[in-house]
Amino acid sequence: MTMFDPVEIDGIQLHLATPDDSKGEWIGQREILKQVLACWLTVDERDLPLTPRLVGTPGIGKTSLAMAAARTREQELYVYQCTADTRPEDLLVTPVLAESGKIKYHASQLVTAMLRGGVVVLDEGNRMNEKSWASLAPLLDHRRYVESIVAGITIHAHPDFRCAVTMNEDESTYEIPDYILSRLQPTLTLGHPAREDEIAILQYHLPFADAEMLNLTVEFLQESHDLKLDFSTRDGINVLRYALKRLAADPEHPLGKDKAWAEAVEACLGDEALDLKSLAERNQQSLGGDVVPTGLADFFFRPDDPLNPDFDEEDEEDDLP
Repeated sequence: MTMFDPVEIDGIQLHLATPDDSKGEWIGQREILKQVLACWLTVDERDLPLTPRLVGTPGIGKTSLAMAAARTREQELYVYQCTADTRPEDLLVTPVLAESGKIKYHASQLVTAMLRGGVVVLDEGNRMNEKSWASLAPLLDHRRYVESIVAGITIHAHPDFRCAVTMNEDESTYEIPDYILSRLQPTLTLGHPAREDEIAILQYHLPFADAEMLNLTVEFLQESHDLKLDFSTRDGINVLRYALKRLAADPEHPLGKDKAWAEAVEACLGDEALDLKSLAERNQQSLGGDVVPTGLADFFFRPDDPLNPDFDEEDEEDDLP
């Protein structure tokens, strides 16, 4: 684990966070990686980098994409997990009571990246409240600094500092205010990988999986993508991992591969996932599907009531014997 010496700003010592040393490789979809890297370029000494917003369904690889871009640039990587209860001091500088009884100031991953010229990924940024986002407004425009109220200091970003924000497309999130969204541009949308890329991703994470189990999982994922279901590559990895464990758990009474895989799908994703087409049809119906919308008059008048504005006398006459 990398440890850094404290940094002093206006008489305040900041103890820095440690970078993320996890390994990983970005497989396929090279164009979206190029787009992230383009955001972080500067084409003139007066130019500033952009802070892209990476959007997509959960488990599709948004964080992995940002991390891969940081590794491509060979910069230190820091990941900050945003939550609904994230406070401005959590994002910037947190005071901690040391054993000596004195206050120690700890820089967040974000501030550490700012000071060291690294890359920070604000993960699931739309889970964070407006008050916390407001504390980052001057960092995300031409000013490139933050103000820590707790420590009473202003912290300027290193010229090499870069940032990306990931956001899930679901309902359990905050609505980001427009003045922040205008600073998080462009929006880069990450889609599901093609079949060849998806099987390569599974092979990368689970190189010990046999071809039959890999193909079962990839065919399942590709069908779910075609049906506009939300099952992600991460879901596939978890299904395959659990299926392999089920096969290895009882070598004396082994399960068939198909049965182990089906059990894994049910355990990880629910029994509805065993019939993707039926699940997709139910989802479509719940979103409206082919159901004729009900007008306000239908709550007061039967469809065949002449007082109903939608009543059609010609249709009524056609139905007479």
